[in-house]
Formats: sequence, structure tokens, C-alpha cells
Amino acid sequence: MITIVDYGMGNLGSIKNTFRRLNIEVNITSTPSDILKAERIILPGVGAFDQGIHNLKERGLLQALTTSVMNNQIPFLGICLGMQLLSNRSEEGKKDGMGWIDADTVLFHFNNPDDHRKIPHIGWNSLNLVRENSIVADVTPDDRFYFVHSYHISNIDNNLIIGTTEYGYSFPSVIRQDNILGIQCHPERSHRSGLKILQNFMRL
Repeated sequence: MITIVDYGMGNLGSIKNTFRRLNIEVNITSTPSDILKAERIILPGVGAFDQGIHNLKERGLLQALTTSVMNNQIPFLGICLGMQLLSNRSEEGKKDGMGWIDADTVLFHFNNPDDHRKIPHIGWNSLNLVRENSIVADVTPDDRFYFVHSYHISNIDNNLIIGTTEYGYSFPSVIRQDNILGIQCHPERSHRSGLKILQNFMRL
């Protein structure tokens, strides 16, 4: 069973419906005891970095997540904001991140004054795979994924980067450190391409 963390910041219904298409049972919870019993954990996320950290701490979820993921090595997938919260800090706020991944979260910075790309980055884009990994098994250059974000992971060990995406420049869009995975796009909104990622996560 997949345990999806409800901390007031995610597209819970969309993720649940996607797993229903895969005939996979999910448990959406905001209860720490459920996190401690989880077999696989997904931390979704849409919204502000500081609010996400605040909600996790206020509901007693951060401690439970740390025990399950860091101590007990339960497979974990952070989606969008859920990926960014893994980092040490964010340019978006002042609170410390979870610090599970030694990285920072930064706003898109376009150095070329003639580059008029809009922020947030919204729409369909691809994953450029830089190394093989089971989380991206069967993903091809033709697969398209849905993104909506203004910030992204940066200052991360290149060995942790599984895939990148181009938006003005290349940024990490899939990362993995042992049992901890993060993806910047929304697989639950990426149709068949997104299903590949979620199915791969179930096979870990």
C-alpha cells in the first residue's frame, strides 16, 4: 500500500485517482502513526516552502517521516514541493528544510536579459536522463511530463541527479539518494508518462 502524506499542500485526489488506475490501494493520512507503519511514502506538494515545513512540524509528521525514511529506510517519493522540502533551505522562505538531501532550492534565474521566459515554469517538458535508475525505467525522450513551479533544486551532488529538464537552463528534475527520491514534475498529471514513474516507484 502507498501512504500519501496529507499536510494541507498537495493534489491528493489527483494522486489517489492515478493509483486507482493502476489498481493500487492508497492511504491518505495526516496521522503520524500511519506514517510509522507505511510501506512506501509519497509527499506531494503545491505551495510555499515555509508553509510546507510549518505544516509538517505542526502536525507531528516531520518526526514520523524522519523515523520511517531516514532510520527505517522506507521508500520515499517527494513530488514538486515535496521534492524541494528535502533540501536544506529555499530562496522562497526563511525556514530550514528537511535537510535529507544536501542541496538548496532556488528561484529560476535567467541571466540573459533577452530571455523573457515566464515564471512559473508551466507546461509539458521532457526528462533528460543522465544515468540509469529503476525509477526512470522505460522512460524515453518522447515522454512528456507536466511541470508547474517557480523554484527548483540546485547545489546538489551530481551523483544524486537521475534526470534534468531544460527551462532556460538545465535543472535537476529527478534525484535519488538511496531510498529517497524526488521528482519536480507532477507524475499524477502526466498521463502515461507519469504512470511509468509511479509504477517504477511501486517496484522499488
